[in-house]
Amino acid sequence: MSQPLAGRVALVAGATRGAGRGIAVELGAAGATVYVTGRSTRARRSDYDRPETVEDTADLVTAAGGHGIAVPTDHLDPAQVRALVDRVADEQGRLDVLVNDIWGGEHLFAWDSPVWEHDLEKGLRLLRLAIDTHAITSHHALPLLLRRPGGLVVEMTDGTDAYNRENYRVSFFYDLAKTSVIRMAFALGHELGPRGATAVALTPGWLRSEMMLDHFGVREDNWRDALDRVPHFAISETPHYVGRAVAALAADPDVARFNGESLDSGSLARTYGFTDLDGSRPDAWRYLVEVQDAGKPADVTGYR
Repeated sequence: MSQPLAGRVALVAGATRGAGRGIAVELGAAGATVYVTGRSTRARRSDYDRPETVEDTADLVTAAGGHGIAVPTDHLDPAQVRALVDRVADEQGRLDVLVNDIWGGEHLFAWDSPVWEHDLEKGLRLLRLAIDTHAITSHHALPLLLRRPGGLVVEMTDGTDAYNRENYRVSFFYDLAKTSVIRMAFALGHELGPRGATAVALTPGWLRSEMMLDHFGVREDNWRDALDRVPHFAISETPHYVGRAVAALAADPDVARFNGESLDSGSLARTYGFTDLDGSRPDAWRYLVEVQDAGKPADVTGYR
């Protein structure tokens, strides 16, 4: 099995579940050493109170062919993040890929709730988790990433720049959080590009995360059972799909052509030729515009 990232070191911040876990595992499958972080451990659950842990993710990375290293970390705590980066520097002497996937805001936003009606404490907490964590992690990790040319920073978000620019996303706080992360990648592109590194914003499509599957009362092996209730869920994708997008970017010697840009898993699948686990190539953001948002019946023909 080809391992184009053998010898490379990645840090996936926020890798306990969902896209972060999928990214970590696919980086491992490509041969990377992957440090995975999060607040949910086998000894202590986070406020999500879910069973997934960073140790489980590290084990999956190793099983996929890489070397997974779990480091429980609260990315709102600069001291913890500094200690994390110091450990990577001491143990590896390098950092080639940084994925900022910290989120933790699933229980903190209300759909279509205007700012004056939204719970202010929850909204501000969401912003801290979605924005401050990324800034803190980049502040401490980028000097290590810049020790060698060719480093890659991936800012994970929800929605492309084009889609979010034209569409209201859920609520004031959610919209601000997801758009801010796209702008982070743009700003980092200006700061990193002249120094030999690349930054991009990346979004999955409709993600079949552990929480999404639970929400619809299905598992990965029977997810299509949810289509009777949510027909457009047919365009959904596994976390491995966006994971393969990150692995492809990290292995691309010409990745700098994307510096500062907003990317999505579907478009990168066309560029690099990878597929989701079932061999399909879901193109969720084009589907959302042309089918779902256009009010057409669910039909993924030509979109996966």
